[in-house]
Amino acid sequence: MTQCKACGAEIIFVPTEKGRVIPLDVKPEKRMVLIGQGPSVRMVDAYMPHFATCPEASKFRKGKKDAPPA
Repeated sequence: MTQCKACGAEIIFVPTEKGRVIPLDVKPEKRMVLIGQGPSVRMVDAYMPHFATCPEASKFRKGKKDAPPA
């Protein structure tokens, strides 16, 4: 496991479909996901992108250093 260089939180890096990597919070959250077009739902583990929870995320935005946090 790795720590975020800005806030110190534990994160993991996971490759995307395009071959890049994205930082995710270590602890997954339970989420309900709709399956197909019927009334079927399923609980899954979902990992939150660390950019959404990091209080210092703006430090890592390229070309947007002064942007407010998401």
